[in-house]
Amino acid sequence: MDNQQRRAYLALTLATLAFAACFSVWTLYSIIGIELKERLALSATEFGFLLAAPIFTGAIFRAPIGFLAEKFSCRNLFFWQMLLAVPPLFYLPQIETYSGYIWIGFVLGLTGVSFTIGIRYVTDWFETKRQGFALGVFGAGNAGAAITLVLVPFIVDTFGWQQIGYAYGIGMIFMAILFRLFAPEVNRYYRKQRDSHDMAFHLAPLKDLQVWRFGLYYYFVFGSFLALILWLPHYYVSAYGLSLTQSMALTLLFVTSSSMIRAVGGWFADTYGAKAVNWTAFWICMVCLFFLSYPPTTMIIHGVEKNVEVSFEVNVWLFTLLIFVIGIAQGFGRASVYKTIYDHYPHHMGSVGGIVAAIGALGGCTLPILFGFAVDIIGVYSACFMLLYGVLAACMVVMYLALRAERNQKLLRDAIANNFLEQD
Repeated sequence: MDNQQRRAYLALTLATLAFAACFSVWTLYSIIGIELKERLALSATEFGFLLAAPIFTGAIFRAPIGFLAEKFSCRNLFFWQMLLAVPPLFYLPQIETYSGYIWIGFVLGLTGVSFTIGIRYVTDWFETKRQGFALGVFGAGNAGAAITLVLVPFIVDTFGWQQIGYAYGIGMIFMAILFRLFAPEVNRYYRKQRDSHDMAFHLAPLKDLQVWRFGLYYYFVFGSFLALILWLPHYYVSAYGLSLTQSMALTLLFVTSSSMIRAVGGWFADTYGAKAVNWTAFWICMVCLFFLSYPPTTMIIHGVEKNVEVSFEVNVWLFTLLIFVIGIAQGFGRASVYKTIYDHYPHHMGSVGGIVAAIGALGGCTLPILFGFAVDIIGVYSACFMLLYGVLAACMVVMYLALRAERNQKLLRDAIANNFLEQD
């Protein structure tokens, strides 16, 4: 392995670790929110807004940060973005009101832009045929949510709830310094290539409809993944009566498997094609969501001599299996979407990648709120999965129409080419 390869893998490793640290802060409310729901007596809708607060700012700032990442050093942006998270973390123990947690959540949400910065930083280090793998490994930093699921209970049991903010603040300082000291800077060639383009160049792809179509796909594969991270601990406690420890353990299984498989999904996208991987992931999720959407049901069949009672319910173990499968499929889907983006826009990973990442993160922001509305209005816990089923159905219809249009265009081009050959 030559020096350039070593620098590339060092950059990938440190960027992934930094992203994991930021993601752990971004999803912090998924655990402390359960305690706050009880302490502040929140409704399902209010709880959804609480979970959505940090995700909202992480989503809306991904796009502008993506454009900054095209013009400035991503290494420096990553460092300062991590340091910005420290003051609100230290202030977190002082908050006592619902509105206070909402506002501090907005500030903590800035850690969510780390994905956009990291994607732009990583792509400059790897050649085209390795992009799917590299982006998949970096995306495995989603496992930072697992850090929260493990670390928060330990801090609470050892030091108490009030120490969570201080512990996370110290951790972010350490990660920022580590990244600053050892992460290599992108070489001059790539910086020169980046600086040679004006803002119009980076904005140009945004007029393409397929950029927004990719954003819709990412709304499901990442947005619903993020929403489930936030919602599952509460769901296990409310729907199945599990303890908080058991709920976090099962959520940890979902988060870890879905995050780590993303690297494998990147390899599959490199090898078999990103669109094929994405389409397969959608179908797997569709089948699983069909069963998860079905609420506990009891039917009485009036027979000839007696009534027959038939009951159906997804028990906690079948539920966990279906969620596990969805997580694996979403991991493949997240990797394949970004491989598709690189295939179409290799020189716009900051701008296009930032827009798609923002739309995906908006899923993590809006879906918990919609989950709360659905549960409050319909009155069954599985209403959130009915909602996800509808979102996925819309994605699949759009993708099917797009693939059919591409196929028809290819057939038309082949027919025109054949006509020219016959005339010659």
